[in-house]
Amino acid sequence: MDVLTDLFSTAQQWLFEAAVQPVLFALGMGNLLEDGYEATAWFMVGVIQIAILLAVVGPLQRWRPVEPVTDRATIRTDMLYTVIHRLGLFRIALFFTLDPWSDEVFGALRTAGYGTFHLDQIWPGVTDGAVVSFLVYLVVFDFLGYWIHRGQHQWSLWWRLHSLHHAQRQMTMWSDNRNHLLDDILVDTLMVIAAQLIGVAPGQFIALVALTQLSESFQHANLRLWFGRIGEHLWVSPRYHRLHHSIGIGHESAGKGTLGGYNFGVLLPWWDVLFGTANFEHRYDPTGIRDQVEQGRDYGSGFWAQQWLGFKRLFGRA
Repeated sequence: MDVLTDLFSTAQQWLFEAAVQPVLFALGMGNLLEDGYEATAWFMVGVIQIAILLAVVGPLQRWRPVEPVTDRATIRTDMLYTVIHRLGLFRIALFFTLDPWSDEVFGALRTAGYGTFHLDQIWPGVTDGAVVSFLVYLVVFDFLGYWIHRGQHQWSLWWRLHSLHHAQRQMTMWSDNRNHLLDDILVDTLMVIAAQLIGVAPGQFIALVALTQLSESFQHANLRLWFGRIGEHLWVSPRYHRLHHSIGIGHESAGKGTLGGYNFGVLLPWWDVLFGTANFEHRYDPTGIRDQVEQGRDYGSGFWAQQWLGFKRLFGRA
């Protein structure tokens, strides 16, 4: 593990000095070198993730697909979403908009004497170890992610944005980042605030996000795969998550047409089991939203159309 960490750090330093640093100086943004160094790490992690998807998950999809690929255009749109998010373009936009506000707020709190709580210090000598602290933060963020996900489905206004994610009828490994940008801003803001409040180090936060994103891409794959009776209760599988996207099941409560659904776990199915939202039926249903299939509701066929229709839905115009 140390060898991989050192290799990553060396590559990050080289890329930063060879490409990012000269650009920042040329643009008169030398005061952002530290942020540029962190952005370099996000970019590299994104490249690694996309390489893993192409080299590992892609062949798995071709080996055991749930359904044949019939709409490559919508998949290409999902690939655009993936590039925007995984290579750091979305985070750069957040950096110039929301991050200054966040830094100012938390800076003011620290100045007023409200220091950050460090969750990894609750049991010195145990929870402050690299592996244990990573696992602690992973469970905490997954718990938060579960409740955020339930909110996306059960609050009507939030669902109007999140429904774009569920409108994908041709779900693949590229579908995870198919979201309305406002939805992403809400989720990222909540996660960053949580990270600040419990004292997650930047390097650990990047690793947590990277692991989560890679697992979520795998969950969305067009792949007929489950983890067995025991494994299904330990980690979210493609079968488990596909049921969350099933027409009339993934976004409705017991077929009543009201917002709800099953299988909200991001990485761990534990929360679904604990709070009564787990569905372990062994089935691979078509994906989408009932009003899209039965009423022909339009969720957009390209990036800009999808974003615009999301805004219209938010204000009851679509």
